[in-house]
Amino acid sequence: MTISILLADDHLILRQGLRPLLEAEADFHVVAETGDGREALLLTEKLRPDVLILDLQLPGLNGLEVARQVSQWRLPTRIVVLSMYTTEEYVAQALRSGALAYVLKGSGTSELIEAIRHVVQGKRYLSQPFIDEHIDAYMLKTLSSEGLDPYETLTNRERQTFQLVAEGQSTTQIADRMGISPRTVEIHRAKVYKKLGLKGAAELIHYAAQRGIIFVEKPANANENT
Repeated sequence: MTISILLADDHLILRQGLRPLLEAEADFHVVAETGDGREALLLTEKLRPDVLILDLQLPGLNGLEVARQVSQWRLPTRIVVLSMYTTEEYVAQALRSGALAYVLKGSGTSELIEAIRHVVQGKRYLSQPFIDEHIDAYMLKTLSSEGLDPYETLTNRERQTFQLVAEGQSTTQIADRMGISPRTVEIHRAKVYKKLGLKGAAELIHYAAQRGIIFVEKPANANENT
């Protein structure tokens, strides 16, 4: 049996390095690759790969949102998150979004291959140092202590608008990207602000960075004395 794989990571050099290593496995076949979240969603729907290897930091649509929407479709595609984030919070978010495996980017290729083989069999796989029981306990604890997350009330269109605004794209750019009118973009954005209790783009960007939806680099001199 050949295992078809879709590789979604915004770093071209990582995809170029990872693809031949995966295809060195006799039963692995990378059917496509992309560096964009929305394209990852479209390719998954079109190609229905056995496995989607997914980075969390993707432009257009973040990896958690891609995973969530793919899971809603109930496709046979299994999701392996490949991430640099090493906290239980991100592992929990990935699993809640529909991922079956969470592999750290610092791991060896052999661990990613093992994760792929696990998820194809319907088994969960977590990189070291994560432990299944600890993650389950963390998810249960956070689920019982948290109220309704306002972000969860956003529609798919509102979530995409949210991310594109956070990435600094203009209303016209967002309209072109989503294939809707600028007026509709403004309506989506207004609803996002209202649902999340935000007062403008600056607060939205801060909110997105806190949730790991976008990554904001620190200035090079941020740690220097002034």
